[in-house]
Amino acid sequence: MAKTIAVLTSGGDAPGMNAAVRAVARAALSKGIKVYGVRRGYNGLLNGDVFEMNLRSVSDILSKGGTVLYTARSPEFNTKEGVKKAADNCRKLGIDGVVVIGGDGSFRGARDLTGEGIPCIGVPGTIDNDISSSDYTIGFDTAMNTAMEMIDKIRDTAQSHDRCSVVEVMGRRCGDIALEVGIAIGASAILVPEVPYDLKKDVIDVLLKNRETGKKHFIIVVAEGIGGIDGIVKEIEAQTGIETRGTVLGHVQRGGSPTLRDRVVASRMGYRAVELLEEGQSNRVVVMKDNHIVDYDISEALAMKKQFNIKLFNIAHEISI
Repeated sequence: MAKTIAVLTSGGDAPGMNAAVRAVARAALSKGIKVYGVRRGYNGLLNGDVFEMNLRSVSDILSKGGTVLYTARSPEFNTKEGVKKAADNCRKLGIDGVVVIGGDGSFRGARDLTGEGIPCIGVPGTIDNDISSSDYTIGFDTAMNTAMEMIDKIRDTAQSHDRCSVVEVMGRRCGDIALEVGIAIGASAILVPEVPYDLKKDVIDVLLKNRETGKKHFIIVVAEGIGGIDGIVKEIEAQTGIETRGTVLGHVQRGGSPTLRDRVVASRMGYRAVELLEEGQSNRVVVMKDNHIVDYDISEALAMKKQFNIKLFNIAHEISI
């Protein structure tokens, strides 16, 4: 049973990470467990950038985007020597377990740290929703809402000029943001890495057909895993004669105050992570399955394959007319 734990955020920041940190700190302290906050991910364990948290350490962070613990990549931690150094530092501080909030790369680090004798629990925090073992990741809902609001604004100017706007959203090799945002804003076409596409058949012919029915402005949503949108923009304009503009939303999708969904899910996951350490569990990742919070062995979770919602993709295609 853990008597002293630490919490860190690693990898890309995501709205809702602070809610998870808050839940970890408050849950632990309510159970009589000492809590350390680790700044800048695994770098903090390597460099001793650690501080003891109390109930007020996490006051007023629930609504803040980003992460108050900061985050960073750590090349040194990716070495055997780095992992051993981090584990030795944990032992010096009396840390019995670590809650790691981040993505798959962060979970691999947690698995390695567990292998050096420091029990770790992972919590999925990434806007991309690309953690195969979890139906949902912290930050996904906020990122989608941000993208939706930005594209709604882009639509205003596209409508004013009878334009086509091609908008790239984040997600790395996962098309979940593009798919759900595309449906939410009524995109004429959605391009995702999981589904091969033919630009003429799936985009240009669709635009021409829609124009024949009286539609004068268009939005195309593209996942960043597709690649640069400049070529798509040029091809659309050349083959349709429709004035076309490209917009990359970029890191604006990572910022902002987290939505209710992200705050609640993060709180549930953070609390469960502390319960697992309290029970003496290790090498687990807390995930959401069918709206229930469950946990898997990290190695098992990392071996799972992400399932793309092809049914929802087909629905989006049918109602884009």
